[in-house]
Amino acid sequence: MQCYQISAKKACLILLMFVVNGAQHSQFGDNNMDLSRKSQNFKEVSLKNNPEIMLSHGYCSAHHENCEQVSGFCLSCDMNSTCIYGQKLNATCNVPNGIICMTGKKTFEKEYICRYCYQTEPWEHTCDWKASCNSVAINRSQYTTNCTVNDNIICLGSRTFNKNVYCNWTGGYRWSTALVLSITLGGFGADRFYLGHWQEGIGKLFSFGGLGVWTLIDVILISLHYLGPADGSLYI
Repeated sequence: MQCYQISAKKACLILLMFVVNGAQHSQFGDNNMDLSRKSQNFKEVSLKNNPEIMLSHGYCSAHHENCEQVSGFCLSCDMNSTCIYGQKLNATCNVPNGIICMTGKKTFEKEYICRYCYQTEPWEHTCDWKASCNSVAINRSQYTTNCTVNDNIICLGSRTFNKNVYCNWTGGYRWSTALVLSITLGGFGADRFYLGHWQEGIGKLFSFGGLGVWTLIDVILISLHYLGPADGSLYI
């Protein structure tokens, strides 16, 4: 049995090589996991964009009063992907064979705006809101959530997409309470104290509401919802 002497410098180099090699393998494994997740997500989106599969999995109702009222999820529409953004066009839409319509034709024209689904207006899609997020007064935080286009809208691309939305939450402050305090005790800074603006409240208290001017301004700001809680939350 032979023994080898290894200097401290060589031992450190060998240990460093093992650490780097292990990190590379770990990163490669994580990348494979990410690719797997992306592939799975792409597969789920593809399934949900296929009207026949949507119908077979129960995403689409089998009976409708009118064919033109069938959800955009369940329609197969021939849209021009090379159109100019914002242009109004007509698409030929077909209702899948498994859906029964009481009135109307299964093939009809439907007007749409040239845009991808993620470019629809906020009132044209519905998002999953989180009630546990936090916000600050100056820079409201954002979070990523899933949004789905409304049934009556047809658009290019996936009807379900991710979107960054502002955190809308409430800390329990009532707009009516703040307004009443501003009108009755605003000269003593009660409205500012209630909303958490302590420094401004002290300023109003010792200046008697800015001799009435500051009090009047705060009444207007609160009534217009321009002045809100100091933590950035929304009124109830």
